[in-house]
Amino acid sequence: MTIPARDALPGPMRGFLVRLDRAVDWLAEGAAALLVLVEIIILLAGVIWRYALDNPLVWVGELGEMLFLWLVSLGAVIALRRSEHMRMTVLVGRLSPVAQSFLARLAALAATIFVIAILVPGYGYMVQQAAITTPTLQIPGSWEIAGELAAFVLLLFTALRQLFAGATWRELLASFALVLAIGLGLWALEPVLDAIGNGDLVIFFIGMVGASILCGVPIAFSFGISTMAYMVFTTTIPLSVVVSQMDQGMSSIELLAVPMFVALGLLLEMTGIARALVNFLSALVGHFRGGLSYSLIGAMFLVAGISGSKAADQAAIAPVLLPEMRSRGADAGELVAQLASSAAMSETIPPSLVLIIVGAVTGVSTSALFTGGLPPAAVAALALIVLIFFRTRRERPSTERLPLRDIGWTFVVAIPALVLPLLIRYAVLDGIATATEVATLGVIYSVLVGLFVYRRFDWRRVFPILVETASLSGAILLIIGAASAMAWALTQAGFADSLASLMTGIPGGRAGFLAVSIIVFIVLGSVLEGLPAMVLFGPLLFPIAQQVGINVVQYAIVAILAMGIGLFSPPFGVGFYQSCAIGRVASDQALGRIWPYMASLVIALAIVAAVPWLSTGF
Repeated sequence: MTIPARDALPGPMRGFLVRLDRAVDWLAEGAAALLVLVEIIILLAGVIWRYALDNPLVWVGELGEMLFLWLVSLGAVIALRRSEHMRMTVLVGRLSPVAQSFLARLAALAATIFVIAILVPGYGYMVQQAAITTPTLQIPGSWEIAGELAAFVLLLFTALRQLFAGATWRELLASFALVLAIGLGLWALEPVLDAIGNGDLVIFFIGMVGASILCGVPIAFSFGISTMAYMVFTTTIPLSVVVSQMDQGMSSIELLAVPMFVALGLLLEMTGIARALVNFLSALVGHFRGGLSYSLIGAMFLVAGISGSKAADQAAIAPVLLPEMRSRGADAGELVAQLASSAAMSETIPPSLVLIIVGAVTGVSTSALFTGGLPPAAVAALALIVLIFFRTRRERPSTERLPLRDIGWTFVVAIPALVLPLLIRYAVLDGIATATEVATLGVIYSVLVGLFVYRRFDWRRVFPILVETASLSGAILLIIGAASAMAWALTQAGFADSLASLMTGIPGGRAGFLAVSIIVFIVLGSVLEGLPAMVLFGPLLFPIAQQVGINVVQYAIVAILAMGIGLFSPPFGVGFYQSCAIGRVASDQALGRIWPYMASLVIALAIVAAVPWLSTGF
């Protein structure tokens, strides 16, 4: 006789949790939105007082960094509530609903354990920091940690809510039993783990991380819980070190650019700036064979890097171009292939968040990355254009060329939009604003253009944009924090030295090292969504690149392009499936169409790797 499954929570408790859930939602979103606004104001004030008034506000960086850590901690709460943390769902999505529900409980339980393991030692770390005062504002260092821990309490509630909401007793018991069995097994195997030396790194950082990711556990939590398990079962290092390493990994002032550029990217679509750019490019080349495809490549080249994510870049452009391309008879799978490959092409276009984050975690000059990122992206764009030319050379133009007067008018309308990318890049390269501050100039510029030029500014969307900014920033920065802790653990275990010995011994010297690095970052970009792979392995591989005589700017550009190709390549690259969702096309339709585009990007990547001047000549 089969016992029917019943919800694990009684009705009155479910009602109470729903009301409490709404209160947490209101608190997290309201506080996060306010912090985004405050950060914009603080950074803008810093630029004005330093550049215009020649009277720098020395406290801006200190206050901005503290509020930033509060912001991204709250953003992590919002991202978990919305299921927006980066995770691999390709395999989980093919399972039965029952299996998916069980794995969802397992993921929520993993998040719960991770947060508890942060909160308990985090309190002790906060007490230690109370004895330290900040150099400018003279406030206790514990304030920063206290704000993060308060947000993590909300994160714990959210994880518990997801664990119990709609769960059956069988799912809960099965998930708890599995986690308990894993914990007891590792405890029993402690003598074996000690005996195998660095072989335990394979168990925790390949086996446990890989299994967690494949089961749909968000990447940040997969990194975090595996690092903590490694430290608990193989070392005597206190878990407070994980808290401090995560805090250090997320507290770089350069990373404050992340929420600012995310907000700017969301404003591009709302204010009509992206549409103006696309309309001008379509008027200019839309009458050629494959003209709208060229417009897509050009629009991604201009818009890319300003947003906080490639999905946002695509979402700003696709609704304008793809319907028109469909009406002209373009194959749906071909559209998605072009959308995905153009996003992969544009990873190194400044002021890309990837460039900023790579500079922050590896110590490479952000300005040098901004300067070196454009030519390689242009080579990749040219490779896609050549492919499109040959694939569309037998097509007949579907529209007539617009009169010069109409083209000129679309250009005039697009001037404010065309100025924005130039303004951002000029402000950084000319020293007007840092990479951290420049997005605030773009935000103010976009708001003014939306209000007074395009007259497209929906005040009702301001709060959702601020909340979305916090959510995406929290998802990104939690990965960076967890990856920083994992990288520290790997370094302490001697993995960095072993990796250096292995990579420097690769046959072929510089060329062999670059070739292997390209393969590694393509694979890692596909499996780990790119950015986590760069944060985790960048600090380990960049010093080795210098040892074999590779300019770190070129190595960064090559690694980022390889990562982008992996991110948008099926079957595992999540960017490919995002492109399918944005283009509203089944992945099966695009699967066979995307490979020529990825092959073109690989050829472009090989050229960039073979010609250092493309990355360093300017």
